[in-house]
Amino acid sequence: MDLGKSSKIHFALLLVVIAVIVWSVIKPATYLDWLAEVSPSVIVLIILIVTYKKFQFTTLSYFIIALLSILTFIGGHYTYSEVPIFNWIKDEFDLKRNNYDRFGHLLKGMLVIVIRELLLRKTQLTKGAWLFGISMSIVLAIAALYEIIEWLSTKVSKGGKVSKDFLGMQGDKWDAQWDMFFAFVGSILAYIIFTKLHDKLLRRK
Repeated sequence: MDLGKSSKIHFALLLVVIAVIVWSVIKPATYLDWLAEVSPSVIVLIILIVTYKKFQFTTLSYFIIALLSILTFIGGHYTYSEVPIFNWIKDEFDLKRNNYDRFGHLLKGMLVIVIRELLLRKTQLTKGAWLFGISMSIVLAIAALYEIIEWLSTKVSKGGKVSKDFLGMQGDKWDAQWDMFFAFVGSILAYIIFTKLHDKLLRRK
């Protein structure tokens, strides 16, 4: 199969993601929690693979999707509140909680670039305030939907251990609000940092 330079990079990213998901499914904390955590990312990856010939994102967008998928697979393996390196940070700096989920939501703000690309290439929106506002709003909507799903999981399983691990509140009653706030901050930072590079890559499409 003759692959262009970009396609080779995309294929390499996919192989890395597959390697991580294979690692993550080997003896996770619990298989039910692993399934709950990784399912959205797996579904997205399948859609991207199936539609690849019809619609290719920029390499930047694929890098963001790969990174966020890997973060999800790591969280699914250990549960978000028990990722070892963030437990070490918690103990080293005498923090009240493992902040892997906060870190993950901050980086999930980078989805704004993927959303921006979809809006620019598939709608009549052009660069400007409307594009910025709608992209940010969609990120916040996704963040809110995820929090609703987490909340519903506790209702379905009636507060069992798996639902508590999936919810990952760690005793913070404002956990959902903090998660959405970090996603919002992450989206603003991503927009500022990556927009010029993103525009440059879009011009090649």
